[in-house]
Amino acid sequence: MNQALSDLADYISETRGDLVEGTAIAYDELTVHVAPSRLLELLTFLRDDAQCQFVSYIDGCGVDWPGRASRFDVVHHLLSPRQNQRIRVKSAVAEGETIPSACPVFPGADWFEREAYDMYGILFSGHPDLRRILTDYGFEGHPMRKDFPTTGYVEVRYDDEAKRVVYEPVELRQEFRNFEFLSPWEGTDYVLPGDEKKSV
Repeated sequence: MNQALSDLADYISETRGDLVEGTAIAYDELTVHVAPSRLLELLTFLRDDAQCQFVSYIDGCGVDWPGRASRFDVVHHLLSPRQNQRIRVKSAVAEGETIPSACPVFPGADWFEREAYDMYGILFSGHPDLRRILTDYGFEGHPMRKDFPTTGYVEVRYDDEAKRVVYEPVELRQEFRNFEFLSPWEGTDYVLPGDEKKSV
C-alpha cells in the first residue's frame, strides 16, 4: 500500500508540482500540503484527473495550533473508489485569514466547513451559507480552540418563573478540591499487589 501511495505522491508532484507545497506518508495515508490560494485548483485536479479520480468527499475539519503563526490547519479527506485510495489535503491558515470554500468543487463540504467555522472560527470565502451549525444563537467564542475556557463563558438553564431559557455567567458550584489521598474515597493507604516497586 505504501508503494501505491508513494507512486501517487510522485505523480501529483510531477504533474502539478506548482500546486503542492509538500507531501508526506504517515499511518498508511498520503497527506498533500497546499497553500490556501491554490486549494481549489488542487481539489479540482484530484477530482478530475484520470489517474486520481478522488470523486468522494469524506470529511473536512479544522485543527488548532495556537503556538504557530498560521494557527489553523484546514483538512479535507477525499476517496477515490476507482483507485481504492484515500488522500488528505491540508492548508495552513492564520487567524482572521480566509480560505476558499471547497463547496464549488465538492458540495458535500458545506456542513463540514460550517462546523470548522463554528468550532474554530475559520473563515471560508465563497461558502454558500457560512453560519454556526452546532452552537446556539449568540454563542460567544469558538469552543474547540485550545484557548477557550473549559467552563465556557455562560451557562444555560430553563427558568421556570420566566418560562424561558436564560443565559447567566458561569458560576462554579463546587470549590477546587486538593486531593490528599487520606480519605478512603480518594485512595488506599495500603500497597496493592504489584505496586511494591512504586511505594519504595
